[in-house]
Amino acid sequence: MSGAIAQTEKKKKGTIPYIAIIATLTCILILLFLISIVSGRFDLSIEQVLMIILSRAFPVTPTWESIAETIVFQIRLPRVFAAMLIGASLATAGATYQSLFRNPMISPDFLGVTSGASIGAATAIIMDMPFFTVQIFAFIGGITATLITLSIPKMLKNHSTLTLVLSGIVVTGMFRSVMSIIRYLAEPTTALASIIFWQMGSLSSVSSNEVSTVSLPLVICLIVIIRISWWLNIMSLGETQSSLLGVNFKKYRRIGILCSTLLAVLSVCIAGEVGWVGLAIPHLSRLMVGVDNKKVIPVCILSGAIFMLIVDTLARTLTTAEIPLGVLTGFVGAPFFIFLLYRQKTRLQ
Repeated sequence: MSGAIAQTEKKKKGTIPYIAIIATLTCILILLFLISIVSGRFDLSIEQVLMIILSRAFPVTPTWESIAETIVFQIRLPRVFAAMLIGASLATAGATYQSLFRNPMISPDFLGVTSGASIGAATAIIMDMPFFTVQIFAFIGGITATLITLSIPKMLKNHSTLTLVLSGIVVTGMFRSVMSIIRYLAEPTTALASIIFWQMGSLSSVSSNEVSTVSLPLVICLIVIIRISWWLNIMSLGETQSSLLGVNFKKYRRIGILCSTLLAVLSVCIAGEVGWVGLAIPHLSRLMVGVDNKKVIPVCILSGAIFMLIVDTLARTLTTAEIPLGVLTGFVGAPFFIFLLYRQKTRLQ
């Protein structure tokens, strides 16, 4: 008995406290926030950026060029905030889906969200509509795909998790086929190039108005998921066990699916298709704090924001031409997926 207690104490001493992890991630996020703002073709120092930001609230004598203020408030700040929101949203949506459906390989696009949003955006691009209209069409397409996916189990009168997952796979495949037709019919020199670039993901065209429009619903959805994170722990046991413990499984599953879908759809509307974030970051968060969603969700929010800040900063600074976000996230996500498969194999042995 004493040996078991000593071993337990040893494990506790070797575990990094949750508060320390949150504090470390927060400090890293703040540091990357400043680095991201000063990084770019137009050189700015951290002191200049801080003074420019403070000038909006306090009487500060300008010691910088007028173009510097334009770059900070109209280009870099909206882009940095968008990257953090998208990273946090996709990571949280992925963690929620994985808990609800008890499948560690599920990502936010499995309900057809990404495919539906792509069709909506591609339709608007072919019709030569402005960027804001493209976002609206993407939102409509993503929501439509999700509603179709959710309606299939109702039509079949089978509300099991497996049926919902299979419905998502079917709808995703169908929408990707439609997307292939749209790309085939698109004008090669104009519309097709825009569709492909949007599908690869980018924040180059994001504006402060767009960020302010989606920030409130995104933050609300994140708060709701944090509030139900304890229920997610119970629901991960399955519908039968959850019901025995007095949890309204269907109610909280609807809330979780709704909030996660909105997080994914709104993120896709701003940045296009950004893969791997919703798959890789939740697993990375669980490696840091375990499987308790009360800890995993906050860590996902911080880790997702950090990851997207790094990716977006590299996308616009590595080369003269901006690299699509999907390319960089793929380079990180694919090796991490292989690592997960290897880790699962070693556990089974």
